[in-house]
Amino acid sequence: MSDPRPPLAVLVKGWPRLSETFIAQELVALEAAGHSFEIWSLRHPTDVKRHPLHERLQAQVNYLPEYLYQEPDRVWRAREIAQQLPGYTEAWRIWRADLRRDPSRNRIRRFGQACVLAAEMPDSVLGLYAHFLHTPSSVARYAAVMRGLPWSFSAHAKDIWTSPDWEIEEKLSTTQHGAAFGATCTAFGAQHLREMSDDPARIDLIYHGLDLSRFPAPPDRSWRKVGDPLRLMSVGRLVEKKGFDRLIAALTLLPQDLDWHWTHIGGGGLGDLLQGMAEDAGVAHRITWRGACDQPEVIEAMRASDIFVLPSRVAADGDRDGLPNVLMEAASQRLPILSTPVSAIPEFIDSGTHGTLSADAPEALAAAICDLANDPGKAATMAEAALMRLRQDFGMDPGIARLSERLNAMLNGA
Repeated sequence: MSDPRPPLAVLVKGWPRLSETFIAQELVALEAAGHSFEIWSLRHPTDVKRHPLHERLQAQVNYLPEYLYQEPDRVWRAREIAQQLPGYTEAWRIWRADLRRDPSRNRIRRFGQACVLAAEMPDSVLGLYAHFLHTPSSVARYAAVMRGLPWSFSAHAKDIWTSPDWEIEEKLSTTQHGAAFGATCTAFGAQHLREMSDDPARIDLIYHGLDLSRFPAPPDRSWRKVGDPLRLMSVGRLVEKKGFDRLIAALTLLPQDLDWHWTHIGGGGLGDLLQGMAEDAGVAHRITWRGACDQPEVIEAMRASDIFVLPSRVAADGDRDGLPNVLMEAASQRLPILSTPVSAIPEFIDSGTHGTLSADAPEALAAAICDLANDPGKAATMAEAALMRLRQDFGMDPGIARLSERLNAMLNGA
């Protein structure tokens, strides 16, 4: 069991979340490395299912008020306690400056959640660690200042590319109660954050990698032959940056004599729109929308597919993927990969060697699908190379060792 008085508080947007297996994998590994912590979640879970990985975590999970009006007594009681803390006045000053630049309800909610966190965290807490550089890090920063503690973060994708520069710069500052350190999971993101920091050495590139012990050995595939039915699959939220609208458009361009079927796994707000697009295009009968699935279901689907497709792109608001873990999961099952050269995806996939990286235009995606369909031998060779790359360079252990070192240094310094 975890220490009843843990020295670390971990902030997450929501717990558990099916789409954030990389966070669950990391926290389970940190426990195995000897770290004791409690989770503080900004939101309650919305997913009905859970991954087996979630059941392995021993840490206590606490839920902050998702909306302040839902727990007014708790919020006001916490603020009274927070106002007596040594750093409250400074935290209030920082928050007011932030609010002037971002006069939103979300910004107000962040400070209320920070008061609850600062008031309710065990006295034993010596530092805070937040997953995502936007909202969770704001709550961590305000609460840390109130309590006079160091804080740190792990940044991923949307939080880097859609946060305003002023906010990132201050969270990285050595003079404005910035983070003790920041981890990010791509070299692409690490370079960007280092350029914005007054101390680039505090930003670490820490790939999530994959804990291969959680996955079955890759199947000995019977590779499809030219002319056989083609089973395509994708895993990802139905949001703009995943590019599934362009994939549906690409599917309508495939040759009439290609017998294909596409299976999608994941939830998201664009589900009705994308299904409507498929119906209007006359391809709905070739598509299966499975919705949110747990990891065993995802792996089973990967083992039954011929090509994994993730047509990531940069959304209109600048949001984009980092290095999606599903690409490594597909590689773990010897499944050929078709994706796009967005953000950090080329850090794992060297196009033509470990998979195919195509432009995200429908015509380019359709041509890439046809190339893989017409050359199963090449697809098989690239899948084998991606599996080897995963095993050699993208295991989980090195990243966990470095993150553990950073967290210990922060806690010992506190």
